[in-house]
Amino acid sequence: MRIAIIGQAAFGAAVYERLRDDGHEIVGVFTAPETGRPDPLAEAARRDGVRVEQPARWQRKGIVDATVFETYASTKPALNVMAFVTQIIPSQVLDFPPQATIQYHPSLLPKHRGRSAINHAIMQGDTETGCTIFWVDAGIDTGPVLLQERCAISENDTVNSLYRERLFPIGVEALTEAVRRIAKGEAPRIAQDESQATYEAPWEGDIARIDWTQAAPRVHDFIRGSDRQPGAWSTIAGPAGDAVKVTLYGSQKAEPDEEAQGQPGSVLAVEAAGLTIRCGRGAVRVDTAKAEGGKRVPAAEWAAAAGVTPGTLLT
Repeated sequence: MRIAIIGQAAFGAAVYERLRDDGHEIVGVFTAPETGRPDPLAEAARRDGVRVEQPARWQRKGIVDATVFETYASTKPALNVMAFVTQIIPSQVLDFPPQATIQYHPSLLPKHRGRSAINHAIMQGDTETGCTIFWVDAGIDTGPVLLQERCAISENDTVNSLYRERLFPIGVEALTEAVRRIAKGEAPRIAQDESQATYEAPWEGDIARIDWTQAAPRVHDFIRGSDRQPGAWSTIAGPAGDAVKVTLYGSQKAEPDEEAQGQPGSVLAVEAAGLTIRCGRGAVRVDTAKAEGGKRVPAAEWAAAAGVTPGTLLT
């Protein structure tokens, strides 16, 4: 089948390799412009002599860029495969191929629509998630489902570990299987149940400030659901009495020393394994920290540099 891949990064490259291995003809690869390091998908396509296009945008103020569209249309794809897309792709492109467009999404749609689906699944304490391959329509992750695959969320999974260890590999397999079904004429279009739909806004920027008055399970889910991006953060009092920001990673629930005094946010212990911090009920231990403008380091190393000891209050 003649396929145009719209995507980027390692996930897009892995999908590209699998579809090539399955004997499909990749007629064009469309990625966002590279800034800094080369994009793995673009590099794989260039290596094989496949056409690579990197439009800065597909449309301006809702009007499709005619030159970009003509370049895309000239590849004459039978199917668009969207693998890790961050740009807005116009409906004129989505509807162009005879077989239309399919896309990977890292949740069990219709739950957790939106680009921060993995973050929100963890922060909400879900114990199961998965991926959905769906037919793209004009909505945000609203199109008919082609197939889904499920996976567990373990107690200490972070966004990074869940994506890397489970959602990435099952996503590559699911997209590959979806294309096989389309090629055989056996791909369903199952309408999403709107009564079960949830949409969460992007979890990014300076949004993830920790509320230490929450119970430990909630704080734990919040930290790991923000790990590594955007990063859950708190502050301590600096030398001049100013608030100094620190971002925390690698949370685990901990058993606090009930004799240790302190309000929510108090550091109960500083050990090689990390910092134990009291919550509204219970405690968590974080193993990594990053001072504002600095690098991620073991939490005990950051504590020593910042003068953090048992009794220090994070606010």
